[in-house]
Formats: sequence, structure tokens, C-alpha cells
Amino acid sequence: MSTILENETLLGLADMLKVAPDSFSAELNTVVETNHRYLKDLKINLSNGLAYTNLTKKESYLLALAVAVNDKSERLKNTFLTLAKAEGATEEEIAETYACVSLLNANNVFYRFRHFTKKEYYETTPAGIKMSVMMNPVLGKEFFELMSLAVSALNGCELCVNSHEASLLGLGCTQARVYDAVRLAAIVRSFTVIS
Repeated sequence: MSTILENETLLGLADMLKVAPDSFSAELNTVVETNHRYLKDLKINLSNGLAYTNLTKKESYLLALAVAVNDKSERLKNTFLTLAKAEGATEEEIAETYACVSLLNANNVFYRFRHFTKKEYYETTPAGIKMSVMMNPVLGKEFFELMSLAVSALNGCELCVNSHEASLLGLGCTQARVYDAVRLAAIVRSFTVIS
């Protein structure tokens, strides 16, 4: 067994995220202390996910930030915030990322409820949820929709996922780009659970 600060995979993970190797959670340290092979998978998955060719570095970090905010991972929120800023993310783009996650949490709960119940009254009564941030986003309509799709996938809203995916394809987004955004969100979620 290796000590935490001697584990090469952990050191590589810390370097990739620009954090101190001893800043990870007790759960991740348990994996490290047993030299579990999953640590290598986690590092490879995250490294690959943050380098998908259909997303820019800034987009990858903003999507990862959205996942960290959605999953209430303060540690990763700070990490991806720093990385996004280093790639040129503006304060307005970061604020809009937070706003997107907040709005989608409201929408995902509400529209999942509508979808689950399938009752005419719920489906025909106006939602009354203001969504003006979606009209002219600083992030651009396509990327805001991509982030909305990723958060909706995390939150399990089938109706929202289908709606955002259709909107993205209508905006000229490729299925490959959609796929990479959702894969990245899934990978970052796996990291929020253990980091």
C-alpha cells in the first residue's frame, strides 16, 4: 500500500485539477490507501471527459462547474470555478451557470411531476415559472441549452432532456456534442460522489 501523498495517480489527478493532493475527501483517500484500481479509472475518465473534442476547455469546465453546483460539491465547485476562470470564463458566464442550475432544478422537479402524473389539469395549467434567463443568455443559446440538457439528465427529467435535445438539434448542435456534454456530466457526477 502506498501513502496518500506518494500515490502517483492521485498526484496526477491533483495536478490535472490544480489542487493540493491532500485536499480530497475521506472517501477518495480510502480508495487511495487501498491502492484500489478504481482510482486510475476515475482519473482516466475525468481526464478524457475534460478533453472531449466537441467541447472547448472553457465549456468543459463550465459544464463541470454546473455539475458541482447541482450536486452541492463545494470542493469541486471551487476547483472548476478556478479552472473555468483560467480558460477565460467571465463573471457573467459564471453567474449564468449558477442561474442555469438553479432554474433547471425548479424546472426538473416541476416537469418531472407533470410527466409522472400525466393528468390533464397539471399538464394544461401554466407553470408560472419565469425563465427569462433562457431568452438571451450570455453563454449563447446553444451552450445554455447544452448545459440545461446536462443538468436535466443529472436530475432525471425525461421531458426536459427531450425538450432540450430537440432544441439543440434545431439550433444546429450535433448529436456528438450532446453526447459528450452528457458523458462529461455523468463523469463529473461520479467524481462529486467520491471527491
